[in-house]
Amino acid sequence: MTEIYPIYDKMISRSDRELRLGQIGRVLWFTGLSGSGKSTLAVALENRLYQEGKSTMLLDGDNVRTGICNNLGFSIEDRTENIRRIAEVAKLFKENGQIVLCSFVSPTNDIRKMAKNIIGSEDFIEIFVSTDITECEKRDVKGLYQKARAGLIKDFSGIDSPFEPPINPDIIIDTTNISVDEGVETLISFLKK
Repeated sequence: MTEIYPIYDKMISRSDRELRLGQIGRVLWFTGLSGSGKSTLAVALENRLYQEGKSTMLLDGDNVRTGICNNLGFSIEDRTENIRRIAEVAKLFKENGQIVLCSFVSPTNDIRKMAKNIIGSEDFIEIFVSTDITECEKRDVKGLYQKARAGLIKDFSGIDSPFEPPINPDIIIDTTNISVDEGVETLISFLKK
């Protein structure tokens, strides 16, 4: 590693980029079970922020696994590496002044803590989409829970692989009894604080 010479000191500063964009770079980390509504909320929030003139980047589990993480499976080790890569990418966008929306199951507290450490705790907003597994299974348009319960999919969070609810998230949203618009309004109100 002695042949690596980062040029961060020569790049346009984060504060200058944020000044140009009129916003502060942050990472909004949506975590929850498959089918909880993470991606739906993240997409709707990104659209709202875009309409308000904000510059955003949305990183979603399925999208990322078609490219930068296409060589990873779903074991805890692979999930950890998946989130490590995502956190590093999110950090780059954040340093560019972007509001980054990350939608990933990120099933354990240790995995989320690693992401927060990489990104920086002052720039990491943890959003727990706490929708109950029963509701998630009802929404399962891809049939993933049914396949996991039948043993056709291994290492599925909440079935045969753990999902640890966040210990102290910045915000909790249960999408069982609220609309997407209500969820977005809750998030906007939180962000404005």
